[in-house]
Amino acid sequence: MRRPPAFGLAAIAAVVLIAGLSSLAAQTKPVWSADEQPIVDQLRGLRQVPDDARGGVTRQLATNIRRLPVTPGKLHLAHDLANLSTEGDFGKQTLQEVATTLAEALREQPLPNVDGAPADPYMILAQLVKYEQVQVSLDAPQLAAALTRIEADEQRRASADITLQDLDGKEWNLHSLRGNVVLVNFWATWCPPCRKEIPDLESLYASFHKQGFVVLGISDEEAGKVGPFVKEHNVSYPILLDAGRRVNELFAVLGIPKSFLYDRDGKIVATAIDMRTRQQFLAMLAKAGLQ
Repeated sequence: MRRPPAFGLAAIAAVVLIAGLSSLAAQTKPVWSADEQPIVDQLRGLRQVPDDARGGVTRQLATNIRRLPVTPGKLHLAHDLANLSTEGDFGKQTLQEVATTLAEALREQPLPNVDGAPADPYMILAQLVKYEQVQVSLDAPQLAAALTRIEADEQRRASADITLQDLDGKEWNLHSLRGNVVLVNFWATWCPPCRKEIPDLESLYASFHKQGFVVLGISDEEAGKVGPFVKEHNVSYPILLDAGRRVNELFAVLGIPKSFLYDRDGKIVATAIDMRTRQQFLAMLAKAGLQ
């Protein structure tokens, strides 16, 4: 789950990068130990691992992190691995191992709230529990608060409306699209997982558009950056501009890509907390009656 260059939770002002710039609030970059440095190096190259091998590598990394002694670096590594583990479909076992590792690190080193909200690692863990159906044994009020916050965000999205203009100045309104199956996809040109899923979104849009399938891609960047990217990558579904991040904030989008699928009655039937593969998108669409 890639973080945008600036977002409010935990006052994080940078993309989560494995080079030590983790989004653990109020903590400085750790000095990696001799045991931690090889894991840091593997995390840096994890996106270059072929998808059919990435699940196994991720599981081994989760195990290796759990074996580390308790240091601030251990929690950083567990958090960063969790951020990378949902970029595609690497298996339920992989996500379970990652969640177990993050929960253990938080049990060893609990984090205080930041600006009255659970610190980011609790939010990441809560998303894995809620949307990826993993099981964790962490009896922490911060995790409970994170899950409560997710439920509140869901309720707000369920009734939220969107009115934004696309690159051509055409206005789009979510409620007016009732009767269609609508996928709202938050993305950005700088986000590698976002770019990776665009071809699948484009293919699915072409396949199901005549059945009333609409993709609304929402970017918080300026038109001058989004327009050339869309043209270069032949994106044909509507791209809406949210330069002021009003809709991003309404939907509590703290990491991208993130997708919400509405059925023909305007009800959210599926949520993707990160990049999805074609098969994962197809499973989402099936929940809205598209097959």
